[in-house]
Amino acid sequence: MHSMNKIDHLALDGHALELFLAVLEEGSVTAAATRLGLTQSAVSHALNKLRRIVGDPLFAKSGRGIVATAHAQALAAKARALIDEMRSFAGGVTVEPASAQLSLTIAANDFQRDLLLPRFFDHVAAQVTSLNLRVIPSQSPSPAMLRENRCDLLITPLPPSGVDIVQKRLLQDHYVCYYDPKARAAPATRGDYLAARHVTVVYTDNERLDFDRRLAANGFHRDIAISVPSFSGVPSFLRGSQMLASMPSLLAPGVMHGFARVRIPLASRTRTLAELPMFMVWHQRYQKDPAHRWIRSQLETVAATASHPAPAKT
Repeated sequence: MHSMNKIDHLALDGHALELFLAVLEEGSVTAAATRLGLTQSAVSHALNKLRRIVGDPLFAKSGRGIVATAHAQALAAKARALIDEMRSFAGGVTVEPASAQLSLTIAANDFQRDLLLPRFFDHVAAQVTSLNLRVIPSQSPSPAMLRENRCDLLITPLPPSGVDIVQKRLLQDHYVCYYDPKARAAPATRGDYLAARHVTVVYTDNERLDFDRRLAANGFHRDIAISVPSFSGVPSFLRGSQMLASMPSLLAPGVMHGFARVRIPLASRTRTLAELPMFMVWHQRYQKDPAHRWIRSQLETVAATASHPAPAKT
């Protein structure tokens, strides 16, 4: 009997562990198969093999989906640790971009996504054999996104904190006040600014913009007429209206093209309220990984050239 167990535990393979974690995170074999680009039967087959090795059903049916057993929940952290060990075992000292086939998941909201990722994709794709990039919304980012490997990198102005989470600043932007010059004049004073109706962004997880939270915390109350779930929703409401929108200055050449903008007319002590740093964030497990380090350096290169538009009128 002892020799049977020996064969069993040595039959473990990294792909089966990756499948197991994908099913656990997605809560569905179908979704896990889609995420990994496999057929459902391939995922089911690997799961059955894993069930035999660990002697546990791992998942039980629940309504339309499946739910992990207590044993499966307990195995998740071990599975991630094993995959990390395999990665460091296989990781060479260097990375050869020319022969690399990369598959990346980056979490970013629409501002960072549109500002950096198309250029990042072109920049990296030109140097490697193949690049597949999946972009997911970061919403209000949590350490779990990185701990559970839901993404390789996170780009956000609000890096989640954790002893195992690493961050580096990519660029510095600031909020400016956009308006339609055909419909109104620039807000000249703090009174003008606070008296106007405003369009802003509230993400689908009810998370407000950092700028809006800071203004409220400092006692500035504005009449928010319209909230949309992403920056790209703002222009159609702002066009032809008397309203104002306070958004990052780097949106000027893109989604806010055609609108005028001025510095937000609040006292100079509140200027820090308008600052918008942007960070890339990753999990400690990738800190020394050669491929990951290379990817981070490419993103830094692209961020350094993220075009700063002409300064807003003051």
